[in-house]
This record gives sequence, structure tokens and C-alpha cells, in this order.
Amino acid sequence: MTQPSRISLAAAFAAVYLIWGSTYLAIRWGVAEIPPFLMAGVRFLVAGTVFVALALRWGAARPPAYYWLTTGIIGVLMATGGNGLVSWSLQRIPSGLGALLVGMVPFWVALADWLRPRGTRPPAQVILGLVIGFTGVALLVNPSDIGGERSVDVVGAGAVIVASLLWAAGSVYSRYAPQPSSHWLSAGMQMLGGGAVLMAISVLSGESAKLDWSAVSHTAFGAWIYVAAFGSVAYGSYLWLLKASTPAKAATYAYVNPVIALILGYLLADETLTLWSFGCSTVVVIGVLLVVSR
Repeated sequence: MTQPSRISLAAAFAAVYLIWGSTYLAIRWGVAEIPPFLMAGVRFLVAGTVFVALALRWGAARPPAYYWLTTGIIGVLMATGGNGLVSWSLQRIPSGLGALLVGMVPFWVALADWLRPRGTRPPAQVILGLVIGFTGVALLVNPSDIGGERSVDVVGAGAVIVASLLWAAGSVYSRYAPQPSSHWLSAGMQMLGGGAVLMAISVLSGESAKLDWSAVSHTAFGAWIYVAAFGSVAYGSYLWLLKASTPAKAATYAYVNPVIALILGYLLADETLTLWSFGCSTVVVIGVLLVVSR
């Protein structure tokens, strides 16, 4: 692909960092009343349909059949495995532990990109930045939010680890797999594939049948709409960054998102923001700067 402009890169990173960071709080409000697989499935199906329709209307060529297979694989790895499993697991484990485990994503992405055929070994500066960034996230998490004195749910924690590995695999595969030349068409096809599997899981597990739509509050419904609209734009931006930048740089969202979520939680949900949190967030930013400036 042609060399992207700095403005395009900055806008894409801003979307991934800021918008995805804000969806933590929105998802928290949404899954309090809406089943996680249903919420994620409808979100991706609606957004995917819009992305595909707009891409075709704007002149994108209709994709050959085998592109549905490659984009479907990416969608299942990232939307179903990555997003869906994390949403489900947060019903079983504290959000702090979830954030800490998701913080391993940049490591898995860098490792997967290195171990693939003709892979790229991350430079020392990038490795240092990844270590510093993860250290900041680890320090940011309150010990009481990762289980405290009580035992950690092994199934929930294991699900997040599996989700992180699937997301990393999908991220690296997305960078090299055959896909439509239209980025937004490809993103839409991935969302449709992942969303369809999420909806199937929702129906087969019976969670969708238990939902009483009349009991869903305006807050939960609004959060759902926000995640579907803006979260999908961030998802598309992330997929573009995987090709325009490097997988390791794109994956630094996993460090910045908890910081953004912490700030928004303080502003909108009366959550505590301490000097310690601010210091840890600064460590995260230093680590991210080391990665993205290389």
C-alpha cells in the first residue's frame, strides 16, 4: 500500500486509543442489562452491513467468494474470539484482571509477527516499550480488582488469555491475508463473519431468549448504539493500522485504553482517580511512545 500520511496515522491512532478506550465504560453499562454475545453480535452485524453497503456504493469492486473465507477467518478470530470472549469473561472476573490480561496483547502480536514465516523481529526499543507499557498497566490495576484475597475464576481468566491469543493471531493474519482492496469493505466483511458466529452462540446458549427488551434502560440501549457506531469505526481504524503501521504499534491500544477508561470512569461514573493512577498512566504513555516512535 502507499505510504500513509502522518495525519492519517495520527487520526487512526486517536480513534483506536480514544474511542476504544471510551467503549470500556459503554460496554460495562450495556452488558449490565444486555447479554454479551447478543450485544456484540448485533453490533458487528449492523456495523458490517453498513460498512459493506457504503463501500460498494462508493465504488468498491464486489469481492470474489474466497475473500469471504479469508475475511471470515479474521472476523471469527478477532470479533468472535477476541471481543466476544472478553465480554463474556468480564461477567466472571474483575475488570482490573481483564485489563491486565488484555495488556498482554501487544506481546502476543509482536511474538506472532516474529514467529510467522519470514517474520519480523521487533527492535530492542519496541521490546523495551512493550515491557514498560505492560508494567504501567500492571501497576495501574488495583490489587483488589484482580481478585484480592479471594481466588480468581480460572475459567474467566483463561478465556481472556485465549481471547488475547486469538486477537493476536487475527491481527497478524489480517496484515497478510488476501482481502478486498477496499479497506472498509474488508472490515465490513470481517464484522459480518464474526457477528454471525456471535449471534449463533447467543441463540444456541439461550441468552438471547432470556432478554426482556422492555426492561432495557435508555442508558444500556444508548451504550449499545455508541459501541456499535463508534466502536466499529475504531475497529476499522485498527485493521487499517495493522497494514499502514506495524502490528506491535497498532496493538499498543491495549495499554492506552485502560488509561482512557480510568479517566472517563472518573468523569462519568464517579470512579476514583488517584495520584498513583496518574503516575502509572504516565509510565504507560512512556512505553507507548517508545513503541510508536520507532
